[in-house]
Amino acid sequence: MALLMVLGWTVWVVHRINQVASEDQAQPADAIAVFGAAEYSGRPSPVYHARLDHAVALYQRQMAPVIVTLGGGSDRDSGRTEGGVGRDYLLAEGVPYAAIVAETDSFTTSQQAKRLAEIARQRNFHHLIVVSDPTHLFRIEALCELNGLDVYTSPRAALGHIDSYDLAMRYAHEILSYTALRLRLEDSWLHRWFDGKGDD
Repeated sequence: MALLMVLGWTVWVVHRINQVASEDQAQPADAIAVFGAAEYSGRPSPVYHARLDHAVALYQRQMAPVIVTLGGGSDRDSGRTEGGVGRDYLLAEGVPYAAIVAETDSFTTSQQAKRLAEIARQRNFHHLIVVSDPTHLFRIEALCELNGLDVYTSPRAALGHIDSYDLAMRYAHEILSYTALRLRLEDSWLHRWFDGKGDD
């Protein structure tokens, strides 16, 4: 019985991940929020690059007047942060400085959602487009809703071929992280470990 419950839950979560991943909800909003990914010596990783490019495209389509870049950095990042690197990339792509908000203190997806909610309250943002990887967006949507945000999910473009193992690991990460969230383990070491194992 327990095995059937776990199987049923897993099937439902995978279905919801795929459902959100396959739909671009982008529509006029107050801001576009880009969830952070790795940066290397001040340059966005390929995954982060794709997220930022998608945000630029949405901005150029006048979906929102502001882009929020999210994500801090560790001691080994030499003071660089994902949010700061994202801001610099957007500036190089022609987005005005005044149209960018760089959040540089968060380290996990759940922290980024909380910081985004704080920024939204401070700046009176009511509707936001959230940008990340397709498989990441279901959990982001849930976290944003828990923080009182009204969001439209918009997945970044695919990056070439993803092998079966890597794809399976992405799904496993999201299933376990979402399950921990729903079990209210968001403050546990286990959830922080899952949440910290984000995409590069």
